Amino acid sequence: MKIAIRHSTTYHFDQPVPYALQRLRLMPKHWAGQRILYWDMRVEGGRCEAEYEDPHLNHVALVRVESGVEEVHVECTGEVETDPAFHGVVGPHRGYAPLWLFRQQTALTRAGAEVGALAQKARGAGGDNDIARLHELSALVLSQVRYEVGATDAATTAEDAARRQAGVCQDHAHIFISAARLLGYPARYVSGYLFMEDRPEQEAGHAWAEAYVDALGWVGFDISNGISPDERYVRVATGRDYAEAAPIRALSFGARDHDMVVNLRVDQQ
Repeated sequence: MKIAIRHSTTYHFDQPVPYALQRLRLMPKHWAGQRILYWDMRVEGGRCEAEYEDPHLNHVALVRVESGVEEVHVECTGEVETDPAFHGVVGPHRGYAPLWLFRQQTALTRAGAEVGALAQKARGAGGDNDIARLHELSALVLSQVRYEVGATDAATTAEDAARRQAGVCQDHAHIFISAARLLGYPARYVSGYLFMEDRPEQEAGHAWAEAYVDALGWVGFDISNGISPDERYVRVATGRDYAEAAPIRALSFGARDHDMVVNLRVDQQ
């Protein structure tokens, strides 16, 4: 499948900003059932100072915002070809971050009583079948935490979302990751795009999780949709949690983000 993506983000500051940096993770990964046919990023109100791969092999662009601007616009357009045979199995671990690191909880995934209870329910599922156990965990998270836009924000932890029993794909992924780590699996967060035939215009990108299974390597779980990723998914960035895989992270001095507008279109070519 060929998937065309047009993703624009506009930041409006409350006053002219003297200094700001943006760390952008917007270019899809060129492996695991997908390849980039072309990708273009344009920035208005700033310029790209450096590009590099982080420890998770994410492509990162470091953008310096021009002094005195009140608005920054980032627009990405591209086309990615995905493999119709892909069914969520990413394969062996790659990158500079060691596999054991993904067993460690972070500030966003630290487990409490609610996440611990979910992990305990999934512990006995599937017998010796790791995939069955992880699918059961995914189903438990979705059954307990309803999808509700606005119930949480980017700083909400896995435990808080589980306690509220409401959240979005970011929260579903964090809860699954937290519980999977309690069960002994390395787990990580994935940010990317999902082609939906009935909804090319979208309000934001998508997020899901991956767990490492010895016999297979990394395996994806889209908790919000109750499936493993297939050819409709485009993987962009991975990390231990949202903070390490966020599409855009900004740092500014002398001004704050007043408003952010995102426009996203994901089409099949």
